Amino acid sequence: MSSVRYWVWLSSVIFANPRAKYALVERWGDAESAFLAPPGAYRDLPGVSANEAELFERRDLREADRILENCRREDIRILTLADAAYPRRLRNIFAPPVVLYIKGRLPDVDSIPSIAVIGTRSATPYGLKMGRDIAFEIAGCGGIVVSGLTEGIDRAAARGCLLAGGCCIGVLGTGHGAGGELREDVAATGALVSEYPPGTRAEKRFFRDRNRISAGLSHAVCVVEAPERSGSLLFAREALEQGKEIFAVPGNADAENSAGILTLLKQGARPAASGWDVLEDFEALYPDRIRRPGAERRATPMPAAAPKPVSAPEKEPVRTAEADEKRAASSKKEIDKQNSAGYIDLQERLKGLSEDQLQIVTAIGRGETHVDDIIEATGLSTARVLSQLTALEIKGIVRRVAGRRVCLNMIQK
Repeated sequence: MSSVRYWVWLSSVIFANPRAKYALVERWGDAESAFLAPPGAYRDLPGVSANEAELFERRDLREADRILENCRREDIRILTLADAAYPRRLRNIFAPPVVLYIKGRLPDVDSIPSIAVIGTRSATPYGLKMGRDIAFEIAGCGGIVVSGLTEGIDRAAARGCLLAGGCCIGVLGTGHGAGGELREDVAATGALVSEYPPGTRAEKRFFRDRNRISAGLSHAVCVVEAPERSGSLLFAREALEQGKEIFAVPGNADAENSAGILTLLKQGARPAASGWDVLEDFEALYPDRIRRPGAERRATPMPAAAPKPVSAPEKEPVRTAEADEKRAASSKKEIDKQNSAGYIDLQERLKGLSEDQLQIVTAIGRGETHVDDIIEATGLSTARVLSQLTALEIKGIVRRVAGRRVCLNMIQK
């Protein structure tokens, strides 16, 4: 792994966009090799503008050294794309941040359901209550809450999560710095995350860039109140492009803050009235991580590394072999009903597939498979996998099931 110093150098070029920084890593493999590239090499790189190439060409490590000293002094952890602990879920997005600056302990978002709870800054009392209550229940059921910590719904969600004794990830649109009691509480029980070096001042474009990180760390997004023109709708669009499932909390049809929610619902977002409405789909995927409302809560905050499985209380009837057996039988019945009309012959339909589509079909296998597992197994980009899955669905070869999973809609001779 190359020296952290060079990764910090790359992240410190503030006025280069994330795509340009990632383009250097794609071309040379790591930040140190990019730093040592021949003079003028940045100018010919796709995705890097002439101005950005000039900024990189300065190759000044003094700012990186200053940032490293600030991080040591302020107890800020530096996580680079080259580190094994870098979240796989985030690594798969378009232009992932080359460096994450972290206060607190980043939980294992790859193995624990994390939900971004977002909404308008100009929230109503109803919206604040719903944001807080939904986040409270998500945390109480064992999920992680992702928040931008901005005024309105985001802060209400963070507070709800903390009230439940849960783990919150606060994603900043600035560098680390003075931020008040809420930021301190989030860092104490979860993590504050930024792709910008400490002390970096806010820029308008930073908050749009932040959305891709918040969505990238999340399994799903729950939108609570959003006017017709709302940053929350931009967030939801970013999350959709990443293949995340969108939930929306219904409000009064004639309320200003419901206009964006109605748009999302018309576009296929799923209605949610509680935290469990969002988490329920992930119950089968993460049986040892989450539990239904009413089960015993953790006594301590969620650890940073993948925690030991949480055993369900003896009196809790949900987590039993019998319940799992019934669930499996129910799924089997649903599939059996489609044998005559929806199932097709495997060998015949595979003949006309592209190489990418064949890789995806192979990765799916015989059971239900999560989209992230397909991405990892094939090595294809997130965008390519999602587009090819849509094509396969249109062809009738795959079908989507709950929790961002897919399965083959065919049988083999």
